[in-house]
Amino acid sequence: MSKSITPLQATMAVPTGNIDSYIASAYQVPVLDAEEERSLALRLHKNNDLDAARILIVHHLRFVIQIARGYSGYGLPLADLIQEGNIGLMKAVKRFDPHKGVRLVSFAVHWIRAEIHEFVLRNWRIVKIATTKAQRKLFFNLRSSKKRLAWLSQDEVKNVAQELGVKPAEVMEMEKRLSNSDLGFDLPSEDAEEDTFVPAAYLSHDSNDPERQIEESDWQAHQTQKLQSGLTMLDERSRDIIAQRWLAEKKATLQELAEKYKVSAERVRQLENNAIKKLKTAVTAV
Repeated sequence: MSKSITPLQATMAVPTGNIDSYIASAYQVPVLDAEEERSLALRLHKNNDLDAARILIVHHLRFVIQIARGYSGYGLPLADLIQEGNIGLMKAVKRFDPHKGVRLVSFAVHWIRAEIHEFVLRNWRIVKIATTKAQRKLFFNLRSSKKRLAWLSQDEVKNVAQELGVKPAEVMEMEKRLSNSDLGFDLPSEDAEEDTFVPAAYLSHDSNDPERQIEESDWQAHQTQKLQSGLTMLDERSRDIIAQRWLAEKKATLQELAEKYKVSAERVRQLENNAIKKLKTAVTAV
C-alpha cells in the first residue's frame, strides 16, 4: 500500500529528470532574514499556517542541498539524498519553536542529517556493490563470465576485462565485492568478539561540518547584503573609489584616481577612508 502524498510534500519533491535545474531553482530563492523567519514561524506555531510552513521550507532548500552534497561519497544519487534531506527539513519546520531564539537552519541541520543517515544505512549494500557505470556493468555480467566458483586466474581476469571493456583492476575489485557477504549495521551481538566492527561505525560525512558550513554561508550572505546596502549610501565618486581600490581585479592607485577626478592624492585617500568608515557602520549595524 503506497503512502499518501500531501500537497506540501509534492511541492518539495525533487524531480528525477534534471537535478541541476532543481538546484539552480533552489539557489534562486533568497535567504530569509531573522525577522522574516520569525514572523513566518510564529504564524505556523500559533495558527498552524501551512502556507508559512511552505515558505520556510522553500527558502531553506539550498541548505539541504549543501548538506546532501557532503554525503555524495556513498555513491547514492544526489537527488535521493536531497529528497531525504527535505523530509528532515519538513520535520524540523514542524517542530521549530521561534521562541527559543535560534535560527531555523541551526535547528534543522540535525533533522536533515538524521534522515540522510537513515537513507544511507538502508542502501549500504547497493552502494558498496556498484556505484559507477563500469561497476554496474561488471555487477550484472561478471558471474555469467566466470567458469567456476573459485577466484579468477590472471588470464581469466584479462579475458573478462577485455570482453566487458573495463580494466583488469576493476574486475578484481568487483570480484571482491561479490564475494563479501552483507553485514549488519547495528551493534554486534553480545557473544561477538570485542574487535568486531560494523559499517555503521564508519558512517560519516565529509570533514567539513555541514552545520558550520550553513551558518557561515548564511552569515556571509547576510554580511554581503549589508555591504551592498552600504555601498548604495555612498555618493557616486566615493563608490567608484571603493570599487577601484578594493573590488577591482587590478586595483587603482591613489594617483590614478586623483588624475581621474582632478583632485590631490591626499583628497582621494580622505574620500576612501570616509567611505570605509560608512561601510563599517553599515556592516556592523544590528
